[in-house]
Amino acid sequence: MNLFINQLFTDPETFCAIILIIVFSICCHEFSHAWMALKQGDSTAADTGHLTLNPFKQMGVMSLVMLAFFGLAFGKVPVNPQRMKHRYSEALVAFAGPAMNLILFFVFCLIAAVTTLLEVQTVSVNFFKMGAMFNMALFLLNIMPIPILDGFTIFKGIFPNIRKIPLEKSEFMKGMIVIAFIMIFMFARYFFIAGIISTHFVTGLLMRLLSATGMF
Repeated sequence: MNLFINQLFTDPETFCAIILIIVFSICCHEFSHAWMALKQGDSTAADTGHLTLNPFKQMGVMSLVMLAFFGLAFGKVPVNPQRMKHRYSEALVAFAGPAMNLILFFVFCLIAAVTTLLEVQTVSVNFFKMGAMFNMALFLLNIMPIPILDGFTIFKGIFPNIRKIPLEKSEFMKGMIVIAFIMIFMFARYFFIAGIISTHFVTGLLMRLLSATGMF
């Protein structure tokens, strides 16, 4: 089996760039969940130390190992919806993570546009474009309305009847987790394709807008 970590030996520069981008992006994603939960009245995440960008806290050793070997990673922030202010609080907390990835997407695109106009080294430009691409992919992945992903929690907040689904039953959850992983693997390449297309489009648009200001 061709493990992701093999790239460390064949293309160490790209391997390190991908690891750095994914770890940073996931930690920002999880921090946003924790921050929004606190704003919505739930201090569970804050009390357990999740208002941090520390990858060992936000992702854990298992996730970091999986990232290094297989290119797959995850994060988890504990929240208690019962402590939140109103019925939409849980959905807001869930959306905060993907929203951060969307913000990072635009930030990386902007930096890529500026560095391109300044004729900075191609390696640096590609790093920022890669950051934008991965964050768009993470955004699209996390808003999928299936259990264990943020998108499902967002839908629960918008459509309260979904709460009647027996998520607490272990057999049901096991089935949903299997379905979730199947769908993720099925659509993963399309998330990255969408990330590449959107990165090129937004970066190009920002370059034209910046050039039009006469700053470059």
